[in-house]
Amino acid sequence: MKIVADENMPLVREFFSAWGEVVPVAGREITADQVADADLLLVRSITRVDKALLGQSAVRFVGSATIGTDHVDRQWLQQQGIGFSAAPGCNAAAVVQYVLSVLATLCDWRQCTLASLSVGIVGAGNVGGRLYRQLSALGVECRINDPFLEDPNLPLCSLDEVLERSDVVSLHTPLTRSGPFPTWHLIGESQLERLSTGALLINSGRGAVVEQAALLKVLNRRPDLRVALDVWETEPDVDLTLLERVDLATPHIAGYSLEGRLRGTEMVYQAACAFFDRPQSCTLQQLMPRPLLQALQLSCDTSPPESDDALGRRLGRLLYDVREDDLRMRQQLGASDQVALTFDRLRKNYPMRRENSSLSLSGAGSALSAGLQALGFTINPDKEESL
Repeated sequence: MKIVADENMPLVREFFSAWGEVVPVAGREITADQVADADLLLVRSITRVDKALLGQSAVRFVGSATIGTDHVDRQWLQQQGIGFSAAPGCNAAAVVQYVLSVLATLCDWRQCTLASLSVGIVGAGNVGGRLYRQLSALGVECRINDPFLEDPNLPLCSLDEVLERSDVVSLHTPLTRSGPFPTWHLIGESQLERLSTGALLINSGRGAVVEQAALLKVLNRRPDLRVALDVWETEPDVDLTLLERVDLATPHIAGYSLEGRLRGTEMVYQAACAFFDRPQSCTLQQLMPRPLLQALQLSCDTSPPESDDALGRRLGRLLYDVREDDLRMRQQLGASDQVALTFDRLRKNYPMRRENSSLSLSGAGSALSAGLQALGFTINPDKEESL
């Protein structure tokens, strides 16, 4: 069996080498010739999978280690009898970690607490739903816009209300161009103008959900607005003018935690095993490396006492600080005359990042433990050793 895989998918050889030859290829450069004699194709979001790529191939199964599937012509695959699986939810914890880091930065800018913010969430699937649950547990007022949901227990409202009444608007929709609620250019000029004074817009979903030209136009008129972009409508060819105007810029890495990336590979491996009726010979638990920072013993003996909000912010930055990614992207794109190539290189060479759950905390009181657990940390009150 021949397996063609995006070279940026981790642990592909470990999961699939027993099946046959594994051929790693740059995701944007996968061609019809390269997959002509392949049995299995493994991709990420940058590879368009359709008849043009697979029409003359022997591929029987496609696995995409991503939450979104807008890069895959699923209808055509189904018509051809080609199996398909994505990895829904694989990096949801990582994207929430990214958003929480952006919110921590906003709190620094505003000199406020997280609980004092109101957050609007557009799209409450795997990522948006998780973000809502964690923020709610932290006492943050949330509003949700998702036309596919009718849950009376959720704070559902119109998109206009989310835009007009939220300090922060975070976008987590798939990219769709058809159907009853298309999301392509969902946030255009009129929607951007509805944002409240001083609001922060975060897009860590799909770049084209925000109309880039409209965003530039509105930012030129409204210097009060703040923007954090992880996804870009024209990526990898990022508009450097827009890069200069946004407050936080990252190269489509919100979901790039080690756990999220490995989980995506494992999920498509499990789906492939089911499709080809093969036993699962390895698990992510066997392959996951131990984190460099595994445990911390907290102490309440600080003078003056540190607030729960400040402690959570400080602990979160031990594992991830979005400002470092922002600085790295600005420095490297600013020094390059090949923007698209540099953007992809930033993703390919992304530093190892662990999720909050990789860090075990002990020594926190019950009230503090609840807040830290809501941030995603592992709470181990009985652990005595410290690092």
